[in-house]
Amino acid sequence: MTLTRFATKNAFRNKRRSLLTSLSIGFSLLLLTLLMSIYRGFYLDKGSEASNLRLVTRHKVSLVFWLPSYYREKIRAVPGVVQVSPWNWFGGIYKDTKPENMFAQFAVDPNEIFDVVKDFRVPPDQLEAFKRDRAGCAVSTRLAQKHGWKLGDRVHIQGTIYPINPELTIRALYETEDPFDSLFMNTEYIDQALPRVKGRTGTFYILVDSPEHVTQVSRAIDEMFANSPQPTKTESEKAFGLSFVAQLGNVKLFILSICAAVVFAILLVSANTIAMTIRERTREVAVLKTLGFTKGTILSLYLSEAVTISLLGGLIGASAASLLLIVISKMPNGTFFGGFKVNASTYIAALAVAALVGLISAIFPAYQASRRNIVDGLRHIG
Repeated sequence: MTLTRFATKNAFRNKRRSLLTSLSIGFSLLLLTLLMSIYRGFYLDKGSEASNLRLVTRHKVSLVFWLPSYYREKIRAVPGVVQVSPWNWFGGIYKDTKPENMFAQFAVDPNEIFDVVKDFRVPPDQLEAFKRDRAGCAVSTRLAQKHGWKLGDRVHIQGTIYPINPELTIRALYETEDPFDSLFMNTEYIDQALPRVKGRTGTFYILVDSPEHVTQVSRAIDEMFANSPQPTKTESEKAFGLSFVAQLGNVKLFILSICAAVVFAILLVSANTIAMTIRERTREVAVLKTLGFTKGTILSLYLSEAVTISLLGGLIGASAASLLLIVISKMPNGTFFGGFKVNASTYIAALAVAALVGLISAIFPAYQASRRNIVDGLRHIG
């Protein structure tokens, strides 16, 4: 019987208590892992190489205000700018307002859209068909699979922001790792159907030639229009996405606060269980000392037991969180979670938290037990 085997056997000598403790820790670690994955997706992940070269220019005050379309050529003239694509949010309804039928729709210039979003891959022949058809549209392959669409199918959209109901033909299917599937229609369709909105653009997506020029180009664009009636705010694609998250409040503080509360709760559960276990085994410690076990060996045995139970809970929680994110992302209204996943570093961090909690919760009662006098231990009743 090795010390490792001895510690493992003792960790599960009371199987019901150990299992319930592991499950309690596992549930808390599930929540913690989910929060860490969301935090990482929002604030730590840098995005793809292609997205790091993109900027988004919008009205400085709010997205509800338009920018003049002629800004496009002025932006194109800024050193470091490669391509500029206007995007207008359409916000229509497909079939009904059920979550499974909701997806993003944008009016874009088909001649340049896929030159800016280079990580959106589309077959050349389909792209040419999209460019030639004013009433054509391009949709992601996942969106097409979800709704059973194929090339040549008609898609009817009911306008909400715009008082028109486009009848579009699917001309292109694009593939992307971006979880937010969209439909792109030709902006000329909107301009001709509703002349009063011609010359207006919601946002400009800009492709920069290198990451080193991103900050420089962003500053140059905003300085160019600083004194115009429609000033601009230019930011990275990542920052633009986070601006929607910021509308909910201080999400970063909220996530970190919950993480701290979860860790504290795990610590209380684990500390209570370990203290109870060690108290019940006071006489056993005295016997081990009589057999020649040193204080250090007894201390390490108890710490190993606590860490083993906590790590089991960590494995349960982190694995369950990984599966849960995958399942939610496959649900009809789970598109938001498609960008989050439990990667290796998050998984390891969750296990490290579990091990640390087990270590901290056991160190004081284990130290006290290792220092107990043999005679007092043998006299203990309980």
